[in-house]
Amino acid sequence: MSNSRKLFLGLSVVSALCVGPAIAGDGHPAGYFGYGRAPTDAEIAGWSIAVRPDGQGLPPGKGSVAEGAEIYSDQCAACHGTFGEGEGRYPKLAGGQLTGDRPEPTVGSYWPFATTLFDYINRAMPFPAPHQLTADQVYAMVAYILNLNNIVDNNFVADRDSVPKVKMPHRDAFLWRDPRPDTAAKECMTNCVDPGSIRIESTAEGKSLTPRTTGPLDEMKPE
Repeated sequence: MSNSRKLFLGLSVVSALCVGPAIAGDGHPAGYFGYGRAPTDAEIAGWSIAVRPDGQGLPPGKGSVAEGAEIYSDQCAACHGTFGEGEGRYPKLAGGQLTGDRPEPTVGSYWPFATTLFDYINRAMPFPAPHQLTADQVYAMVAYILNLNNIVDNNFVADRDSVPKVKMPHRDAFLWRDPRPDTAAKECMTNCVDPGSIRIESTAEGKSLTPRTTGPLDEMKPE
């Protein structure tokens, strides 16, 4: 057999392997590698922990300010300070202002929703061992941190009903509609809009943006 004939047969075999049947072994579709399985509902629920601003996703449970003080002392004070003032380069949780040359966006001065506090603590804290606290412990932490910021009183009990009702101090200072002008333009090939007739109908100038931007809008004053 000539070398050219051998080469042709070799390429034919390779081609057959590459474009073989779309069904893999055991009747599985192409791309099935024979390992893994679909997760169970319980396994999915274990990672379905997102809490929305309106409180959807909050689990059953409750916690008081006093209970939160004890947990905070054990789990959080080393990084965030005894009263939320922060330690070293770890952030403050209480106090702070958004005015001046060095604004401090703490829970009390910046966060718009108390429900976000539960979501973040539950998924990310304590720093060395995140997502290890029970729902009751997280609720207690939420109650205590809100109390540190003078948002709730000493008798406050955090649960799935009370936390969404908390009105955060900075809630109304956020803009929920994008103040930037709409620059979207529809594509066209004929009868296009005259570029000279296009005008900006909205602007961010004069708005109290949160947080402060860089550039000309830095000099804006709150309305």
